[in-house]
Amino acid sequence: MSDPTRPDPPAPEETRPELPAELARQLETLGAQLVWRVGKDELSDDVVVRLGFASATPRFAHLPRLRSVADTELQAAVQENRVVIEWVD
Repeated sequence: MSDPTRPDPPAPEETRPELPAELARQLETLGAQLVWRVGKDELSDDVVVRLGFASATPRFAHLPRLRSVADTELQAAVQENRVVIEWVD
């Protein structure tokens, strides 16, 4: 249900500043080296984002499982500051 007192958020392309070409290239290269998993924690309703370099992929298997999360649940968690970022070494 939308709140008529809150304006619609701007489209992503309207809020994304133009990046210098070199920075954009470096971020693209970094992004290609990362793996991530997103889901709900087993013990809470927090959404967990696990992030690490591809070399850390085997260590993801030793962490507690994450339950799947729907897009609407993810959006709600972001708006309610219930997102936990975990770096996997």
